[in-house]
Amino acid sequence: MVFTSPTFLFLFLPLVLAAFAITPTRLRTALLVAASWIFYAWGEKHLVLLLALSTAINWALALVLERATGQSRRLLLTVSVIFNIGALVYFKYTNFLVLNLNALLEQAGVSTTPHAPVHLPIGISFVTFEALSYVVDVYRRHAPAARNPVHVAFYLSFFPHLVAGPILRFNDIAAPLPRPTVTLERLDLGVSRFISGLGKKMLLANPLGNVADQIFALPAAELGTPAAWLGIVCYALQIYFDFSGYSDMAIGMGHMFGFTLPENFRHPYTSESVRDFWRRWHISLSSWFRDYLFVPMGGSRSGRMKSYRNLLTVFLLCGLWHGASWTFIVWGLFHGVFLVLEKTRFGAAVAAAPAVVRRVYALLVVLVGWVFFRAGTFAGAMTYLSAMSGQSGPTAVPPMYYLSIEVQIVLAVAVLLATRPLQSRLDRFSPAGALSALRLPAMALQAAVLALSLLYVAAGTYNPFIYFRF
Repeated sequence: MVFTSPTFLFLFLPLVLAAFAITPTRLRTALLVAASWIFYAWGEKHLVLLLALSTAINWALALVLERATGQSRRLLLTVSVIFNIGALVYFKYTNFLVLNLNALLEQAGVSTTPHAPVHLPIGISFVTFEALSYVVDVYRRHAPAARNPVHVAFYLSFFPHLVAGPILRFNDIAAPLPRPTVTLERLDLGVSRFISGLGKKMLLANPLGNVADQIFALPAAELGTPAAWLGIVCYALQIYFDFSGYSDMAIGMGHMFGFTLPENFRHPYTSESVRDFWRRWHISLSSWFRDYLFVPMGGSRSGRMKSYRNLLTVFLLCGLWHGASWTFIVWGLFHGVFLVLEKTRFGAAVAAAPAVVRRVYALLVVLVGWVFFRAGTFAGAMTYLSAMSGQSGPTAVPPMYYLSIEVQIVLAVAVLLATRPLQSRLDRFSPAGALSALRLPAMALQAAVLALSLLYVAAGTYNPFIYFRF
């Protein structure tokens, strides 16, 4: 039940909002937990029991951990890490590990290991990181352990962020948990943000993703250099508007129910370095890796070489977090290598260059990285990069084949909206809150975006959600 499905938009969300409005404030958190478990069970059926089990174990461990002393505290933390990471490894990486083990066994002439594929539960990567941050924060005494298990259940399962983030910290949502309330101004803000995200997804990400899919599916003989660049640009814009659109919808729904979810994007394609990119892209994930992995490993405090090692380790794991595939591992290490380079004289040279050079450099690195992220295999990624570097196939398809008038308009709007200056002006022009003369044009625009988006939803057009599979 994705956010852009008719079931969600016309049935689930309106019913939950109506029930929330008439429910006493002290019972609203429990209502939202029930709704969230129904939302999850809609797609995963009995695996909602895994979500319930994770909630119960992490709630109990945190309670005991808060009162424990001495070595028992570290033991309890270790149990939590083993449980949470163990579940993630089993469900997300068993197929990958067995597949690669069998490949090695075949090369060695040894019989392979029989294996029934393990189903990957939706959102398990996000739930795992949130559960870990909760227990670690209790261990560090940065957050109190929740006495009410419903509060932990809400934190781990609140449906707006359940399957694709943003990744929360318990302190982000702790204050309103006992009695969530919503003002008309906040409801207005939430609806505006939700419509913005819906428009990003339906009107920008989907049409551009359709073009990217067609170009990435071309055989090598038909893949030309201009088409290859068009394909990766379309994919870069697709994944940005797809994921930031999802985050906008999640943040908007958070406001509708009285909760403030963290921002996840800050105009990443205007970055002036790879380091800057990771301060702007999937902010809740990069900050999680910084606070719960990079800093505990020693960060940049233990000398230059150890700092490099820590960066490469973090981004190796960042790649693996996104998916059990060698292409994701390469993507993560690719970014890690450039982050290391930016700590050397190379980084100093980049910082001294004009702003336009810095932005072109960062964008080129990100675009090349997206090839590994998008390609199904390493060989496919290398073929695509060869085409981007000028080695066109003998029967290359011209890019104009994909550039209909509609695609040209969408591409132009997407490029403009992905830049900071235009977006910041729009933010100033259409402040959320009380109705005003400035607000009326924004409301008219939002009504048009909503109507057009719902038309695309009703038509059942191409409508994938990239981050649901992570």
